[in-house]
Amino acid sequence: MSNKSAGLAGVVAGQSAIATVGTGQGLNYRGYSIDDLAMHASFEEVAYLLIYNKLPTRAELTAYIAKLVSLRTLPSELKSVLRLIPPTTHPMDILRTGCSMLGTLEPELDFTQQFAIADRLLAILPGMLCYWYLYNFADKEISGLSDEATIAGHFLALLHSRKPDKLQRDMLDVSLILYAEHEFNASTFAARVTAATLSDFYSAITSAIGTLRGPLHGGANEAAMELIAACITPDDAEREVMQRLAMKNKIMGFGHRVYKTCDPRSNIIKAWSKKLGVAQSAESLYTISERIEAVMWREKKLFPNLDFYSASAYHYCGIPTALFTPIFVMSRVTGWAAHVIEQRADNRLIRPDAEYIGPDPRKYVAIDNR
Repeated sequence: MSNKSAGLAGVVAGQSAIATVGTGQGLNYRGYSIDDLAMHASFEEVAYLLIYNKLPTRAELTAYIAKLVSLRTLPSELKSVLRLIPPTTHPMDILRTGCSMLGTLEPELDFTQQFAIADRLLAILPGMLCYWYLYNFADKEISGLSDEATIAGHFLALLHSRKPDKLQRDMLDVSLILYAEHEFNASTFAARVTAATLSDFYSAITSAIGTLRGPLHGGANEAAMELIAACITPDDAEREVMQRLAMKNKIMGFGHRVYKTCDPRSNIIKAWSKKLGVAQSAESLYTISERIEAVMWREKKLFPNLDFYSASAYHYCGIPTALFTPIFVMSRVTGWAAHVIEQRADNRLIRPDAEYIGPDPRKYVAIDNR
């Protein structure tokens, strides 16, 4: 097997009209650049674009936001299941289990329901996550509802039990846009493989969540935050990074499988991290992050990816580190949904070949003669 095909690197596994990624192409969602979307759009606009294949009109967006707000209610049976999940559970497992449970309560009977299910999952995931988290760590049961119109504001309002700060809400809104879609990444491909078997929508999304659970796909922002938080000054950060590099430890949040020179999303979230640090007169996390970025470029020629500055940006919003990757799910469910819908529209079972490297044919030996 050639190195190029290891991990399917460089292999075109299908066609998609949803996004472009990679050096020379830039990151675009259905033809719209990530820079324009992050600058001018709301996450709800982007969700509509990905799921319904067009930017909404003002009237369509207003109706869509109202629809998402109406879909936030947590079924009592789902709450019962969430209360049973131990506090030691990783929050990613909450969303995996919750998504699967919702699929038993509100099953997909036929594919005409797929758009409704996509919207339902988008609306309910923040409440699902916050219900479990606050039940276990704040000793309170919440309704899972809030008065906030946006997904970003809704999540922050539930998490902190108060109206969110505008700057924090705006940052999270942009972050959700940046995480929403990224072509045939591991979790999206897993969702498409599941969808290609003609399985139900919830199974495809559960497959994606399980794939994102792995540290080589999701979780880099959590690991980045652990590194940043362990340092008091930029000089501390430099010493820590150099020590880890000397021990050949991987520094999470740097480099990317499909980008060779930079992650086009990184500078956008980096600017938001700085804004939040300045606004809170707490720039140390940001300056420590900058030093780590400089050392990684100097020593390894590795650039920060989206996850790296997302860590400090989320921390500035008072979001617990363990919830960083679940926020990824709250956003990427839009891209996953778009790919499931696209896969179903022109489906073929995804079944690649493998190059056999095992033993040559051999005869079975009776057990008493071994």
